[in-house]
Amino acid sequence: MVEVKNLTKVYGNIKAVDDISFSVDSGEILGFLGENGAGKSTTMNIITGYISSNSGSVLIDGYDIFKKPKAAKSKIGYLPEIPPLYIDMTVVKYLEFMFELKKVKLPKKEHIKEVMAAVKINDVKNRIIKNLSKGYRQRIGLAQALLGNPPVLILDEPTVGLDPKQIIEIRKLIRTLGKKHTVIFSSHVLSEVSAICDRIIVINNGKIVADAKTEELSNILESKGELLIEAKGSQSTISCVINNIDGVKKVTATKPNLYTIEHDINTDIRESVFNEMAKADCPILMMKKGGLSLEESFLKLTSDIKKEEKHESNN
Repeated sequence: MVEVKNLTKVYGNIKAVDDISFSVDSGEILGFLGENGAGKSTTMNIITGYISSNSGSVLIDGYDIFKKPKAAKSKIGYLPEIPPLYIDMTVVKYLEFMFELKKVKLPKKEHIKEVMAAVKINDVKNRIIKNLSKGYRQRIGLAQALLGNPPVLILDEPTVGLDPKQIIEIRKLIRTLGKKHTVIFSSHVLSEVSAICDRIIVINNGKIVADAKTEELSNILESKGELLIEAKGSQSTISCVINNIDGVKKVTATKPNLYTIEHDINTDIRESVFNEMAKADCPILMMKKGGLSLEESFLKLTSDIKKEEKHESNN
């Protein structure tokens, strides 16, 4: 659905985007994660055709954003960090205006009603936008992005400045939209990409430093897998049972009834652990993956890149 190839953007001596490539499948919610200034918004602006690149290409549903911008942009619904609202209009008048501006060919009244229902703004449709909260304004921005039912939604930091309740509401809305659209969602808030996205791309200093399923990101950084369990039974029996499972490297009793199991990163041992512990009459009370949290993964990624760049510059 979206294919980015060797994208580069240079401002003077600074490479804001440095030869990045990735693709997003239909129906996927992709989190674009990075610190402020990492290159997220620049990449978003290039993908949507708002700015040009120095090199590389962007295909939206097969259309090149630079060679066939009209066809490519018709496939995109874009919500920039600051929603493009005309705040002296009522909600419905604004959406009618945007409907005409985008030259949407669907039945006007019915489509706008459908979009307002999708983002839950029917209760404020006749109110002037400047009198609404920021949470509602974000919803209105999402509504304009949905006009025309574009297959691709690109959302740049959509929860910045919202209160906790509004953030939860927008996250739920994005997850719902992901059932019918391909979504690229940028953020520097780690908990957001973890809660919303199927897959995460981490960008740092204009380069992609990781690209993985959300639950796999921590594992990519580690040379070992880790499983945490709570189980009943003697420590010696439990250690013996688990050590005999293929892929297990080490078992450590951290507290009474709590064990950390180090295993081969490419082996999922959970089913084997469950079965063997049941045979040994040692019931498992809790089992979860260990390793780095998403926050720790992100910090490790960005700090490692900075160390490498510092080392290269010193040499």
